Formats: sequence, structure tokens, C-alpha cells
Amino acid sequence: MLLLLLGVVAGLVPSTQLKAATLEAPATTPAATEEVQLAECPLTQWGEPIGDIITEQAVARESEPAPFMFELAPPKASSSSSEEKEEEESWLRENAWLVKERMVSHGCVVLKGWELVKTPEGFRRAYEALDLSPCLDPLHAVSARPMVDKKSAVYEAVNKESRANFFIGMHNEFVGTRSPRAAMFVCFRAADEGGEFLLADGRRVFRDVDADLLRRLYEKQIRYSVMELPFFGWVDALGPAKAPVAGVLKTVLEAAVNAKVDFDVSLQWLDRSKYQEAKTLQARAPSQPPVVRHPETKAPTWFCNVHSHSALLRKKREDVYGAEIFESGASRINKSDMYFGDDENLTEEDLLHLDEITTKHTVFLKMKPGDAVLVDNYQTMHGRNVFKGKRKHAVTWFE
Repeated sequence: MLLLLLGVVAGLVPSTQLKAATLEAPATTPAATEEVQLAECPLTQWGEPIGDIITEQAVARESEPAPFMFELAPPKASSSSSEEKEEEESWLRENAWLVKERMVSHGCVVLKGWELVKTPEGFRRAYEALDLSPCLDPLHAVSARPMVDKKSAVYEAVNKESRANFFIGMHNEFVGTRSPRAAMFVCFRAADEGGEFLLADGRRVFRDVDADLLRRLYEKQIRYSVMELPFFGWVDALGPAKAPVAGVLKTVLEAAVNAKVDFDVSLQWLDRSKYQEAKTLQARAPSQPPVVRHPETKAPTWFCNVHSHSALLRKKREDVYGAEIFESGASRINKSDMYFGDDENLTEEDLLHLDEITTKHTVFLKMKPGDAVLVDNYQTMHGRNVFKGKRKHAVTWFE
């Protein structure tokens, strides 16, 4: 969601202040017959409202926790690599129902040591064998995530060395009104150090979060700020013209942003944000529930990106890993936070508790070529550890 709005900003902020945020021109488009045709990411399935969230949590606490992560070894290897790939593809096709069943029951399926998924083309063959239907990246509106192979609908994960020391907190993938039903992550090259793919069971986070905090979050709902524009310090120097100019800027920018995205964004003036001192326009998305019913099992699951979006938690991670390498342009805009649905701040105690519970249920998975992970996006959060060296992971989203 954060990067989705950058394309709007590029045309609205003086270029001298936004050099690094300007999006790169897309590569020459191949012939239409060479590109995979993808449907939009499906609309988010919020499910029926949960009448008594505390009772639902109590039921979850009394029950045996559902298993998490199903590891899948390849079938018996043949003598040649090509035969091995054929056997693996055939096995996935014949057992697609089982793999998808395990994704729902365990939250994710980890393929370990599969020859087939070592290349983008083989990765495509794997998800096609599973009869999974790819969809557009939720961020596609501004080409925020490049494709590894447009014929395979395989998008690059966050591999840039400029973001190597940025810890990507745990989150479900959704942008505005749209969420992929599932995702498949793959490793083509492991980082020299770190770079683990992170997984967390939303069902266990829901079970263990403090009951009073859960009640407050669910009753009041949650709301994300998805972008900050810290370029308006000059407005304060306008004297009597300050108020009307600020009003016009807010109206024009809000209209421009909402013309670009398919969800309602409201802008708010901040004299000082949690990230920067300059007068800032902050974009906030509509309120939404932090817990949803799973589309298939109907069980409640945590569907809240506080771990990745909270300004306080992001700043605390910077204290450990250092600030982002580039602190201008896009990185100045790509700032997030989370609030209650009525715009009230969560307390530091609340945020640290949510961090503790999420971290408790986070698994660090060191992937290598031949490894892939099929993720149920509604009940499994994902993230990425900091890293050193070259790293090439990729992802495909599914309807």
C-alpha cells in the first residue's frame, strides 16, 4: 500500500525534493503474445462480523493450536535433472488437492529441495501444476514491483541492497480493497548473510493477544497511514495566507490521490510526524477490522499489519539495524503508521505487546535455490530479515 501512492506524488511535488522517488520508466513492453495476461487481485474477503470477539478468542485458547507449516520433500529423484523436474511437476499436478488442503490446514506449505523451482520457468510450471491462478501484484498501478519474468507472472521480492538493512515486519498482503488469496515465494539466490523469509501464524497471534487490547482494536477498528509528504515547511511562512493555501493543497492532493487508487484516502496535516519534523501531509486509508474470518474455515484469524506499519516499531528496529540507507526521496514518503479507527494512537505498551506476540510466533526460514513457500494470505503473515550480499527471491500472487 505504501508504494502504491508514489506514482501520484511524483507529479505533485517539486522535482528537486523528490529525485529519488521518481519511478523508473518501464522496460520496453514485449509483444502481447509473450506476456501473461493477469486478472486484478481479488477483493478482500472480510467475512461476516464477529459478534463476540472475546468469546471467539476464549474458544481458540481452549482448543489445541492448529499445526503450522507443512514441509514437503520432492518425490524420489531420478538420475537426470530433466527427469527429476518432470517427476516433480507430475507429482504436484496429481497431488494439487493435497497441497492446497495443507495450505489451509497449516497456513503454509514449504517445498524444500525441489529441482523444478530453481528457475522462473520451472517455478511457473510448479504453480500451474497446482492449478493456481496468478493475479496482478496489488501494487501494479505504479509498477512498484518489477517482474522477474513477464511470461511467468513472477515478481521480484524486496531484494535491493539499498533496503538490505530494512527489516520488513510481519504483514498480510493487501492494498486498499484487494488481497490475493494466496502467494508463492521462491528463492533463486540466497543472501550471503541473513535475508531469511519470515512466517507467522495469524491464528496463534489472535489466540495470544491480550484480550482487552483485542476487544478495543476490534470494537474501534484500525486505520493505517500509508504515506507522508514532508515537503510543506514553506506553508508556515505564508502568514495570513497559510490557512487557505494549506486547505487548497490538501483538497488538490487528496483528489489526485483518490483518482489513482480504488479506495478512499484522506489527508491530514501534521505539524510534526513521528518520523520527521517538517510540516507533513499524511495519507490515511479507511478503517478496517484487525481480525477476519478465514474465507474457507470461517475461523477468526489476525489480519492486521501493525508489526510492519507501526512507526514506533519501525523506529525501534532502526535502533537495532540502522536507518534505511537512503533517507531522501522515496524513503521519506514511504512512511507508515497504525491507529485505532477513530484516529486515536495506540499506546507504546499496546504496540510493544503486539510486537512481542507477533515475534513469539514468527519463524525464520533460511531458503536456498530449490525452496518455495505456498502461503495462505489470510492466516499467515510474511516478512523478511535484514541481509548482506546479493539476494534474489521472488513471488507470485494468486486469486
